[in-house]
Amino acid sequence: MWVLNGHLHVHHKDRIPDGNYILVAPHRTWWEPILFALAASPMEFMFMAKIELFKNPVLRFILNHSHAFPVDRQNPGPSVLKIPIKGLKEGKLSLIVFPSGTRHSSDLKAGAVVIAKLSQKPLVPVIYQGPVTFKGLLKRKPMEICFGEPIYVDRKTKMTKENQALYDKEMQEAWDKLDKEQNPNFHYEAK
Repeated sequence: MWVLNGHLHVHHKDRIPDGNYILVAPHRTWWEPILFALAASPMEFMFMAKIELFKNPVLRFILNHSHAFPVDRQNPGPSVLKIPIKGLKEGKLSLIVFPSGTRHSSDLKAGAVVIAKLSQKPLVPVIYQGPVTFKGLLKRKPMEICFGEPIYVDRKTKMTKENQALYDKEMQEAWDKLDKEQNPNFHYEAK
């Protein structure tokens, strides 16, 4: 993406904690995982990808070699939690998660918070502002990545609907703050 566009700007990388962590972001484009991994380098990442992407042999090869693991969004099994928790506890990789699960929703799912609690790794809010279409990318419009302050989930926190809603609210407020901090006029709407 950077080669095609050349205008990637990274802000507040100093907010990223030492050790590994979980990047959480609103899902706006299909190239965000690549940009987030580049912006947070030298850390290496694993990420969830919808199982349908693994049906294409070329994509499957790329995904397998970039520490991606398949998630069946219709029937997510225990591996959707076990794989990232194990990887985070081993300490070699961080995780990129889009709590909405898709670019077409703004409703957050519980997975990121549960993974943070069980792995005892912080959630690091991050946002992308820039072109959301491939055509916009080719027009070389600036791409902005902005990292937020870590959010810690206490191991003793009971994962009730109320507590999940509090963490969802904290993540959403962090993204809104980052969006305003980066560009007060920015607006993105999930379609």
